[in-house]
Amino acid sequence: MNKVITGRTYEEKAAEYLKQQGVRLIASNFRCRQGEIDLIGLHENCLVFFEVKYRKDGRCGMPEEAVGVSKQRKICRTSDYFRVSNKQYQHMQVRFDVIAVLGEVITWYKNAFSYRGAAMGW
Repeated sequence: MNKVITGRTYEEKAAEYLKQQGVRLIASNFRCRQGEIDLIGLHENCLVFFEVKYRKDGRCGMPEEAVGVSKQRKICRTSDYFRVSNKQYQHMQVRFDVIAVLGEVITWYKNAFSYRGAAMGW
């Protein structure tokens, strides 16, 4: 199985898990010039942007460790575009969560990171 197929497979498993936990998914694999967001849903009155990371085992690090600052910024920029493009979600509280899949074990990190705007360097 190649990386794209593996990624899609575990995104689908994560989506099923989230539905069982009461998340109403509204988009998957949302893409724009700024980047991609794996899953977008509504949970506890929040608009939630989910990043799904899979690792077969922990030898190369834990899946949640793969969501570094650069990836977080990209997700935040993409979330901005999503909200501008979908006015009904513009004024909702936003949350950024990570779904880490290690082997077959799914861990949901709510509020995994805060909003990260553009880099402030001059």
